[in-house]
Amino acid sequence: HRLCNSRVRARRASTRRERPTVKLLFVADPLESFKPYKDSTFAMMREAAARGHEIWACEPADLVWRQGARVVARGARAITLTGDEHDWFAVATQAELALADADAVLMRKDPPFDSEYFYATHLLEQAEREGARVFNSPRALRDHPEKLALMEFGQFAPPTLVTRSADAIRAFHAEHRDIILKPLDGMGGMGIFRVTDNGMNLGSIIETLNQGGTTSVMVQRYLPEIVQGDKRLLLIGGKVAPFVLARIPQGSEVRGNLAAGGKGVAQPLSDENRRVAEAIAPVLAARGLLLVGLDMIGNSVTEINVTSPTCFQEIQQQTGFDVPAMFVDALEAALKVPA
Repeated sequence: HRLCNSRVRARRASTRRERPTVKLLFVADPLESFKPYKDSTFAMMREAAARGHEIWACEPADLVWRQGARVVARGARAITLTGDEHDWFAVATQAELALADADAVLMRKDPPFDSEYFYATHLLEQAEREGARVFNSPRALRDHPEKLALMEFGQFAPPTLVTRSADAIRAFHAEHRDIILKPLDGMGGMGIFRVTDNGMNLGSIIETLNQGGTTSVMVQRYLPEIVQGDKRLLLIGGKVAPFVLARIPQGSEVRGNLAAGGKGVAQPLSDENRRVAEAIAPVLAARGLLLVGLDMIGNSVTEINVTSPTCFQEIQQQTGFDVPAMFVDALEAALKVPA
């Protein structure tokens, strides 16, 4: 893969001057908060810049929609990449940019999917009506909440329950005996609990998560295959990347999330995982989801991540497979950029 990727990069370098330049606007968290050594959005920018594309960035708070006018990003920054590990970008210019004047808008704001994220998708959808190309589709972002989205593909999921009811959760535990509970709006492993056969602290955990019956909770049967890792599969342009990142829990921890101390180990995509992913990938791509992070434990889908999927750099660094190139290839194909 390393040799193949070096040849691909050489071909790109030889034809770069012939390629049309596209203007890409990344709607993301503050650039100053990026960790270039592991950030997937940075990896996208680096690959796009290497192809000669124009990189712009703004935050959701910069989006403005004034009556009778187009949606704009106030104070959008055109940036160049410096190659420095710490001061990794330089601002070439700063200006108001109408989203429809960019060739592509990439929504890369990290979760949580709160009310402000929700409102941002509406501004992005208005920009689409004005001619902008937005990835992932704002409507698809709203229609695929990351915990609930897997329920559409229940044939590939473990036994799962979504409810506010404490009694329903207790009945689910009585049936399956070993369960995982998590909030629907959690990220990075926050708020995830395991309750085993003895039911220890189940009542307290339910009270914490469902807030007296006012908040929905997802409950799943515990999957012992978690000891081999919570695997992140990347679905890009309806295709499945050939490597996954297994996030393996450490010590007594039940969570494999990297943010919770899990160890990320890249490994080839198994035939069983490929079969599941290839059944889901084209369905989601047809809905405007250019990039999806499919989470699997064993052969079961546990989450479908669409807001800001990551793990590009971990997979590339450990296997040599060029995930950012696969992504930008898919983006260029969607934009019909000549090869």
